[in-house]
Amino acid sequence: MQSWAPSSVLVTGANRGLGLELVHQLARAERPPRYLLAGCRQPESTRAQDLMNLAKSFSNIKVLKLDVDDYGSIQECAAQIEKILGNNGLNLLVNNAGVGPGGALNEVTPESMMNSYRTNVVGPVMVTKVLLPSLQQAAWLNDEFKAAVINMSSILASIELFDNKIGITYAYRASKTALNMVTKCLANELKPHGIICASMHPGWVQTEMGGEKAPLTKEVSVRGTLQVLSTLSAKDSGSFLDWKGQHLPW
Repeated sequence: MQSWAPSSVLVTGANRGLGLELVHQLARAERPPRYLLAGCRQPESTRAQDLMNLAKSFSNIKVLKLDVDDYGSIQECAAQIEKILGNNGLNLLVNNAGVGPGGALNEVTPESMMNSYRTNVVGPVMVTKVLLPSLQQAAWLNDEFKAAVINMSSILASIELFDNKIGITYAYRASKTALNMVTKCLANELKPHGIICASMHPGWVQTEMGGEKAPLTKEVSVRGTLQVLSTLSAKDSGSFLDWKGQHLPW
C-alpha cells in the first residue's frame, strides 16, 4: 500500500523547534504538500525569522498568524485557510504549539497551571473545532481516510509510565495528560466523519524546551514522526503513539 502524502497540512507553533522542523521536512519531502500552512503567533518577530526565510525558498509554504490562546486569532486564521484551500479541505492538522513550564509543588503557580492548560489543551480543541469543516471536506473528497488530527503530546503524560526521576512538572504533565483525553474524545466524535485523531510523543528532543541533554535531534524525531503519520489508518485513531510507531500506555 502506498504511504499517505497529505496535500494540505497545517502545523501550529511552526516558528521554532519541532514545528519548524516539521515544515522543513515536509517542504523537502518526495511528495510535498501542495499547501503547507505554518501557523505562528508573531510572524513579524525575530523568533519567526527562520520560518520566514524557509517560506521564501518554497512557494507552497504559507506563513499564517495564529495564536492558539486567542479564539479570535484562530477564527481569523481559519478564514485565511479557507480562502487558500478553496474546496480542497485540510488533510492534516498538527496541533504542535505548546508550552512546557517546569515546577514541583513548591514552585508551581495558578498562572503556570492555567497557562499550560490554555495553550496545551484548550488551544488544540479550539483549533480543531474551528477547522473541522475543512477537515470534513478533505475526508469527504476521498473514498478512504484522508484527514487526520495529530496532537503533539509527551510520554510525560502517561500515568502508567510515570517516572519520578524525570521531574514532577505539574503544569506540563497534567496538561499533556488532559490533551490525551482530548485525543480520545476527538477520535470518538470524528470517526463518523472519516477523520483520524491520535496523540504523538516525539521523543525527548534537543529543542529549546527539551534542552541540550536530550538524546534525539529534531531531524531524527521528525523523520520518524512523519514516517509514522504516512502509515496511519483507521485502527490508529484514538491511539497514543511515539515517533517510532510504538503504542504507549495512557
